[in-house]
Amino acid sequence: MSDFEHRSAEKEARRSTPGRPWTAQEEPRQDALRRYLAAVAAAASARSAEEPESGGERSETLATAAPEPPAGEPATLRVRDVMQVPAASVHGDLPFLDVAHTLAREQVSAVPVVDADDHVIGVVSESDLLAKAAVMAEPHRHGPVGRLRQHRLYDKSHGDTAATLMTFPPVTVHPAEPVADAAWTAAHSRLKRLPVTDHRGRLVGVVSRRELLRALIRDDAEIRAEVESLVAQHLLDPSAVEVAVESGVVTMAGRLDKALVPELLASVRDIDDVVDVIDETEAD
Repeated sequence: MSDFEHRSAEKEARRSTPGRPWTAQEEPRQDALRRYLAAVAAAASARSAEEPESGGERSETLATAAPEPPAGEPATLRVRDVMQVPAASVHGDLPFLDVAHTLAREQVSAVPVVDADDHVIGVVSESDLLAKAAVMAEPHRHGPVGRLRQHRLYDKSHGDTAATLMTFPPVTVHPAEPVADAAWTAAHSRLKRLPVTDHRGRLVGVVSRRELLRALIRDDAEIRAEVESLVAQHLLDPSAVEVAVESGVVTMAGRLDKALVPELLASVRDIDDVVDVIDETEAD
């Protein structure tokens, strides 16, 4: 990833930094957010580089099976590998209160709205229901400016069913899409959950930002295991190197042949999700 993309990711993360002192859990959360945004920035960069100059839309007949990666290369993680199945949904004619009960029962902030054939026609969220509840509590708008500014939201909030309250058209992803592309879509659209549809627009699952985050960013224990495996491939005595990983930063200590160090450190830096490598080794 370029320095510009790193700076953009860190700037976006700082925007969400609270004005009060961080709790013990906040710093790791902010670090994970920076790493997530960096992965999204990388996906966006790759996406723009691969798009044709004509800017054509995504094919409606996107294949459900992705091509196999070349031998020796890791398989690309795809939406179907991390999505929730079955996905909660509501039909367009479901009354307002029943939609609210569904969100509470499923403990989600939004659900897809489907027709009789399971095609996703929209998404109804807590925000849509809050607008409805506000109109029910105070049905009169105040002032011409307020009426113009909130015209669409106000009119929609008079609906009594999922279909009249929902936001449309829906933003969806395909099961065969790479997780990185789905993360880009979620970030770009500022959505917490994305319906997953087949090439005919039928609901097959749902994927959340949390699941995308977990898929894109491995925890420190997994990174350490891969680093130790790599060390074992380079050294006859892997125990000569002590590996520590914190928030994606790898620290390597021990006594090594000076000639082996540059290649080993370069290999560790190439591992996915490694943020930086600190060399504390000593020449043997």
